[in-house]
Amino acid sequence: MAGRAATSSAKWARDFLLKRVSPNPLGGAIRNCSSSSSTPKVPHFSKKGRILTGATIGLAIAGGAYVSTADEATFCGWLFSATKVVNPLFALLDAEFAHKLAVTAASRGWVPREKRPDPQILGLEVWGRKFSNPIGLAAGFDKNAEATEGLLGLGFGFVEVGSVTPVPQEGNPKPRIFRLREDGAIINRCGFNSEGIVVVAKRLGAQHGKRMLAETSGTSSSPSDEAKPGGKSGPGILGVNLGKNKTSEDAAADYVQGVHNLSQYADYLVINVSSPNTAGLRMLQGRKQLKDLVKKVQAARDEMQWGDDGPPPLLVKIAPDLSRGELEDIAAVALALKLDGLIISNTTVSRPDPVSNNPVATETGGLSGKPLFNLSTNMLREMYTLTRGKIPLIGCGGVSSGEDAYKKIRAGATLVQLYTGFAYGGPALIPQIKEELVSCLERDGFKSIQEAIGADHR
Repeated sequence: MAGRAATSSAKWARDFLLKRVSPNPLGGAIRNCSSSSSTPKVPHFSKKGRILTGATIGLAIAGGAYVSTADEATFCGWLFSATKVVNPLFALLDAEFAHKLAVTAASRGWVPREKRPDPQILGLEVWGRKFSNPIGLAAGFDKNAEATEGLLGLGFGFVEVGSVTPVPQEGNPKPRIFRLREDGAIINRCGFNSEGIVVVAKRLGAQHGKRMLAETSGTSSSPSDEAKPGGKSGPGILGVNLGKNKTSEDAAADYVQGVHNLSQYADYLVINVSSPNTAGLRMLQGRKQLKDLVKKVQAARDEMQWGDDGPPPLLVKIAPDLSRGELEDIAAVALALKLDGLIISNTTVSRPDPVSNNPVATETGGLSGKPLFNLSTNMLREMYTLTRGKIPLIGCGGVSSGEDAYKKIRAGATLVQLYTGFAYGGPALIPQIKEELVSCLERDGFKSIQEAIGADHR
């Protein structure tokens, strides 16, 4: 095993170095991130870029030397720990450029791959789908489904791509992403920048085809495969978050188009009606508007032909800035229409302390990260009560530790998502959160995630 691990890891290091120093791939990444469509503004590495490249190459060389004396699990742990050195260097880059670089890295396999199995205590079944752990990556990181395989390989139990709009759109003018490092927060006003349904469907279709080919060729078939966690994209569960175009006058038609084109590749679908960066979008959270919208989207999904697994579950993602009355309306619609789940929550337009004292807080847009934790968790707790625990809830907002995830679960979350915490903490945060979550469960005498869901209400 150690010999195979050494050979595999040495090959990874060699391939990584060849890709990393090749001028074409990174040149392409720089061109894509440039504000000019002609000549790249950065034809070679800046000083910060050289530092980041040097550190990465150094870690790869060190890993190649280390792997000869380590087994696969130990080397895997070393790789994740090594990202703690590289990740802070991303803070030296422009926020949106750093984001694009991270997506590129994940799409090309320049990130660690989790080889260690998740502890059984973290496994659970939701919507008839088996999750190896309840920790997921929220929508907004991989907007265009460029890096699903690499991101799932990091050890997330599920990854949600999008939001995807029917027609490609640039989103709001730049700059539109702002870091509040001392508060562990980010303000963004991206505005559903998306390459559109056609491009995303093509990518997801290719990934699905690769998965099917692997199964038919026998490379992933074994008697025990049926019991293993995973979905249509392979190991791990894939969610697709649907949005509407900024200029669209028929929101329902946009979401229906997303269902028709993307649902066959999704383990679950999300109707995003809560981004603060698209004018009028949050009005769709009203009782009548939401009821009409969900009915149309459910009908579009159910009229399609499905196999034994049935149609993908349909969820709605809501804002954290809703009143008690608005929450009651949403809960009533969710129960009446038998919605499959709710994601609580999106970013907030409020600026809770201590963010309100930060000069960057004056930027318009949605706030995410640590300052959102209490607001979103309190709302999660309320929604669990209003829905009487009958609807799976995904807790999202301010998660940056295993203790945070555990508090969401106790408040009523079946699954938990993070984004800003991952942006600051990098790949090393994922195994850390899972390890801490296991400790929390064992500390309080729970034998499974399922036992802990909604524990604060009992």
